[in-house]
Amino acid sequence: VYFFFSVFNRKTGEPPLINGWIPYLGKALIFRKDAYKFLLDQQKKFGDIFTVHIAGRYITFIMDPFQYVYVIRNSKQLEFHEFANKMASKTFDYPALSKGKFPELKENLHRIYQYLQGKPLDIISDHMMKNLQDIFEWKCSQATDWETEKMYKFCCSVMFEASFVTLYGRVPAADGHKVISEIRDKFIKFDASFPYLAANIPIELLGATKKVRKELIHHFLLQNMTKWLGGSKVVQARQDIFEKYELLGDYDKAAHHFAFLWASVGNTIPATFWAMYYLLRHPEALAAVRDEIDHLLQSTGQKRGPTYNIHLTREQLDNLVYLESALNESLRMCSSSMNIRISQEDFVLKLEGNQEVVLRKGDWIALYPQILHMDPEVYEDPKEYKFDRYIENGKKKTTFYKAGRKLKYFLMPFGSGISMCPGRFLAMNEMKMFLFILLSHFDVELAENKAVRLDNSRMGLGILLPDVDIAFRYKLRS
Repeated sequence: VYFFFSVFNRKTGEPPLINGWIPYLGKALIFRKDAYKFLLDQQKKFGDIFTVHIAGRYITFIMDPFQYVYVIRNSKQLEFHEFANKMASKTFDYPALSKGKFPELKENLHRIYQYLQGKPLDIISDHMMKNLQDIFEWKCSQATDWETEKMYKFCCSVMFEASFVTLYGRVPAADGHKVISEIRDKFIKFDASFPYLAANIPIELLGATKKVRKELIHHFLLQNMTKWLGGSKVVQARQDIFEKYELLGDYDKAAHHFAFLWASVGNTIPATFWAMYYLLRHPEALAAVRDEIDHLLQSTGQKRGPTYNIHLTREQLDNLVYLESALNESLRMCSSSMNIRISQEDFVLKLEGNQEVVLRKGDWIALYPQILHMDPEVYEDPKEYKFDRYIENGKKKTTFYKAGRKLKYFLMPFGSGISMCPGRFLAMNEMKMFLFILLSHFDVELAENKAVRLDNSRMGLGILLPDVDIAFRYKLRS
């Protein structure tokens, strides 16, 4: 008998269990094929809370966005960092941050994220803006007539180099650009295997991935990093902390730096691609965003063009409401992150409306915000790109409703609560600055008419990649 739905050994108060009929795998294959559709189907059958057996794990999904706050609030019983540390140490090949071996390393690294907020964020954003302009000038200042490139490749090249130089410093060699593009090419190869590593597939089974990872980590050995000029405070602070731990080998420290690079660009590059792609697909969006950019340059007396240095304050960036709304709308459509928490004890999670979920120690709880992002009750015509969706009466719109009630969480591309991406402010600034420079300096248009779709192989892991690349062309604005 094939048990698609099993209630064996369920305690009172435990959600219905969707088991699958293949031992160990459970529903892993269906989930991997299309998590979004699978979860919606289960919600129709079993309601807003159910447990799915996926590859030996029991994951309880909470589908009602009004209940998210109860999961996020219980960070003591529902932990995230341990799970993230285990996954990262395996993926990036550094020793797990165990308290015994590396006392307070986790907390010390976490404290460093203050360099990505407030005043220090302004400094690193200024450097990013300057580096982006330098790279655009180096890449594009010859484009007096139309130049054609592949869009994903272009975004990857510009964003990777700008992030690398801003965080780690310039490679002083005459062929600095070449060195960084070699690192980038290896990075792309490693990144292609990332979903498999995250799914716990041994790296030995992933072709050349192990060799590529080792080569990437070697770039971040101290003797190489000390040659790079003008790195950021955040990376310097991380280096200083690693030096305090004698049990961290040189290779381990380098692996940590490589992991930080991946965290900085792994999702920002595809997110930048989608923001650019949707703007070029929608002429009225492109016109509105460009108009806003031109207006800001005019009002601050700044000239546009690769030879001029543009400076933007955080306030000016924040006030570009059309740019931010267009970016948020593309994030809504392309992000697919699963917010995971792990129960630290046998525990009863109390939810709104006197609901309770009985959890066992080690159970996983998951929120899947893509369901919220594509909910037609929250977002009218959710499959359509509406660049001004997050604007109301010329100001930022932050009130969204479901069933007539205001939602606390309506857009979650960066995770939630304790698992929220600490680099989210820098990532948003970087993407805005990329689009700002692109649209102020260049005329840009798609060079081929084909649909680009989301590639679902990273479902649950962040920003989805495009399934194909697409050509676009650009030339200097007259």
